Amino acid sequence: MKKKRATLQDVADLVGVTKMTVSRFIRNPNQVSDSLRQRIQDALDTLGYIPNRAPDILSNSKSHAIGVLLPSLTNQVFSEVIRGVESILEPAGYQTMLTHYGYSRELEEKRIATLLSYNVDALIISESLHTERAQKMLENAGIPVIEIMDANTPSSLRAVGIDNEAAAFDMTETMILHGHENVVYFAARMDQRTLQKIQGYENAMNKHGLTPIIKQTRSASSFTLGAQFLEEVLQEHPNTNGIFCTNDDLAIGALYACQKKGIKVPEAMGIAGFHGHDIARAMVPLLATVITPREEMGKIAAQELLQALAGKHNPNPVSKLSYRIELGETIKP
Repeated sequence: MKKKRATLQDVADLVGVTKMTVSRFIRNPNQVSDSLRQRIQDALDTLGYIPNRAPDILSNSKSHAIGVLLPSLTNQVFSEVIRGVESILEPAGYQTMLTHYGYSRELEEKRIATLLSYNVDALIISESLHTERAQKMLENAGIPVIEIMDANTPSSLRAVGIDNEAAAFDMTETMILHGHENVVYFAARMDQRTLQKIQGYENAMNKHGLTPIIKQTRSASSFTLGAQFLEEVLQEHPNTNGIFCTNDDLAIGALYACQKKGIKVPEAMGIAGFHGHDIARAMVPLLATVITPREEMGKIAAQELLQALAGKHNPNPVSKLSYRIELGETIKP
């Protein structure tokens, strides 16, 4: 038989006081006498009482919760963003309501509607292109909304991110100038940020009179996929001497495949990733990658939301953060 959730009356009966007394304690423990304080807390702990905050949310129009929408909860990129967000919001008394949408705009639309129905005080969203309905909901929600990860896509909402196109251009040109002229780009998911990186890669290749070649899939990235792409590229484009990947997972998979096949890195094949995951900073050889400020991005987005909630207006529509090109040991010196 399913157990009944403990009520305020259950706590009051256990202590021998009125519901109003317990309610006062929950709102502010200093409102009850010293002798009652510990007894009520013990009863709450014993019964596992969970306060019902719905009445407060409805009456105050405040939930002290911030909705955070991410395409994935397993990708290290976004786990570091979450760490940054929570490091700012939790000390300020806000909780995060996390949800993911698997890179689907239709599912993102549903998640936005769900979070708004819970009366969240603000939203952090990791995409800048939405369905028409989702865009209208965000613009008319009456709460602060910040889009992260992308500082390029025009939007009516606040944004905190990097220039993905410029970062990809810089890494591609770095590889070319270090002797890796025949660079192939590995792409997965094909979300807006990946498309921006592809554009940067193509611009750099075209600038140097080289032919862009892209291996792409809408599937999730993985070490295995990186290795698979490398095998295919070696057969289809045997002159390839450089691989630039949309993230570090693909790059690491390509690197392991090269090692397995006896292809010397970086002498015969230069390899670069994107984001600078922890494993990329510890592996041998050290992976060349674009270092992006994911945790800082989360912190700045959270700080800007708190300022907006406090009624402070930020005149700048976009906070563009810097990135850094790390040569590592997988690009020729």
